[in-house]
Amino acid sequence: MKYYLSIDIGGTNLKYGLLDRAGHLIEHDKVPTPTSGLDDFMQVLTSIIDTQISRVRGIAISVPGKIDVSQGVVYFGGSLPFLDKVPLGKQLSEKYHVPVGLENDGKAAAMAELWLGNLQQTPNSAAVVLGTGVGGGIILNGQLLYGTHFQAGEFSFMLNDFKNSNFIDAAVGGNTSAVGMIRNIGTELSLKDPADGIAVFQQIKAGNPIAVTKFKHFCNYVAKMILNVQSVVDLQRYVIGGGISAQPLVVKTINAEYNQMLAATPIIQDSLTKPEIIAAKFGNDANLYGALYSLLQQVNGERQAVI
Repeated sequence: MKYYLSIDIGGTNLKYGLLDRAGHLIEHDKVPTPTSGLDDFMQVLTSIIDTQISRVRGIAISVPGKIDVSQGVVYFGGSLPFLDKVPLGKQLSEKYHVPVGLENDGKAAAMAELWLGNLQQTPNSAAVVLGTGVGGGIILNGQLLYGTHFQAGEFSFMLNDFKNSNFIDAAVGGNTSAVGMIRNIGTELSLKDPADGIAVFQQIKAGNPIAVTKFKHFCNYVAKMILNVQSVVDLQRYVIGGGISAQPLVVKTINAEYNQMLAATPIIQDSLTKPEIIAAKFGNDANLYGALYSLLQQVNGERQAVI
């Protein structure tokens, strides 16, 4: 039996797995992501494919950056800038002679939730992935929204501090970073490892006033971002993903902050129905599932596949 090889290209690891058509993850593994340049990166990527290709009927790839899914081209590449303008889909399809599909990593997370997760049966919804920045994807009428330039759902670039002239500090990706929030609290509390999320949440749960204040401020900014998106596209449900979402307190506090905004501003409460805000189903393997679902849609003719 042949499977689909799904690969999640991250700044730290290349995760990969074999999945069947129904989305069952048969086996998976990971290797460190080469960050020194394109040649080293491609050598590792193709070595993964080489070891699996005899069992593979298609290759699905989740990758950071702006992705032209119709042409299989990566732009910018996020934390891997050497991928900018690389026609990765075409290169791999010509080398291995199987369908290849590329998808943006945040959008792949949304696709995973739409296919098999907590956005099933919710045709107007969104996934919000909290990490170094804020990624995700918007689902309208049951379809992932790409936009004219394949950049819809790039929540990190939304401005939420108009008094700040520094774009990074004024944008969601800068001031609503889960990684930044953890490190900020860890540094303020002089933790041995300021980036230790478990230790930080221990402090939050223990009621440390510094930790609680900064955490609530972060959740308030997430709630405001959701409110801004809601005012434009009026969605039914938002799922919160990213490593931090494994802490139930995150979704609980985002909801509390959202409710507090509504209570304090009756015109918003009367005008904008609050959407559901719940945790995403998938954790670290979300992009493996979402990239595959994107490829399957391409193969089925809903979008042009790179073959």
